Amino acid sequence: MKIYWDGKSKNIIGTKLRELRNKEGISQKSLAARLQTEGAEFNELTILRIEKGDRFVSDMEVKALANHFHVSADYLLGLTNEKGKDITE
Repeated sequence: MKIYWDGKSKNIIGTKLRELRNKEGISQKSLAARLQTEGAEFNELTILRIEKGDRFVSDMEVKALANHFHVSADYLLGLTNEKGKDITE
């Protein structure tokens, strides 16, 4: 399987994730705890590594983050500037 990686960051959502988390005024640890209560398996290190671009992010994780922040997956992926919510829950 070929992994598409630009050699700099292993994901393209890290910057948006940090921006959304900071806008809510919560720590990486708090975000991980909230995501866990929503049924997603995240921990503080996971959030840190995603934000730094040190970790690949699965489609299920993108969906969980989009649902938590009430934005579209396209917004997290940088495909749109519109934060519109995905219709999938």
